[in-house]
Amino acid sequence: MTLRQLPLSPEPPPPPSELPPAVTQLLEEAEKRCDAFFDAGLDRRYPRYLPSNPQKVFAAITALKDSQLLRGNLFCEWGSGFGIATCMASLLGFEATGIELEPGLVELSTQLAQDLHIPVEFLCTSYLPEGYEEVEGIGGKDLLVPEATTSGGANIDITPIYDGLDLDEVALFFVYPWPGQEEFMMDLFQAIASEDAILLIYHADASTTAYRRR
Repeated sequence: MTLRQLPLSPEPPPPPSELPPAVTQLLEEAEKRCDAFFDAGLDRRYPRYLPSNPQKVFAAITALKDSQLLRGNLFCEWGSGFGIATCMASLLGFEATGIELEPGLVELSTQLAQDLHIPVEFLCTSYLPEGYEEVEGIGGKDLLVPEATTSGGANIDITPIYDGLDLDEVALFFVYPWPGQEEFMMDLFQAIASEDAILLIYHADASTTAYRRR
């Protein structure tokens, strides 16, 4: 299986006045809560949390939805943080799930979605399914995939799973990776996503790229 980059050309992010009202409400409330988060110094507790530009993420998800390239409407965000992208995907009609390891961030994102009555699910777990590992490699992190058999030769099930989420049905994955982790996330996507699923990556320079698993 290989990855093919898609010619993703999202429209410029819409100004706030042109966003759907529910998205505007989400972004305004999320901004207030993010400001309170940083004012309270909680970024020191969760130093790996970096917010993306939500308007650009919204434009990219909208472009993929309108492209008719997606084979379904199940959305999964890796490292969902405050859950803004997951909530926007839900407001765009996706069945949206966020994966976040930090319980405190899961609590914040769940509360945000509940207060705004946005139907999403947040799973407090690693984006690495059981048996998959992140190891130091040459020039960055490498993905270690579980072996199909034990040392005794007995068959074991290495199907990647998250509790409550069928990975075979996920049509769109989204991630804002830590700098230098883009290739690792692409390797993870290739290892666990089903054929024709799409990965949307938001980069530190606010650009986006999309890949289809073939």
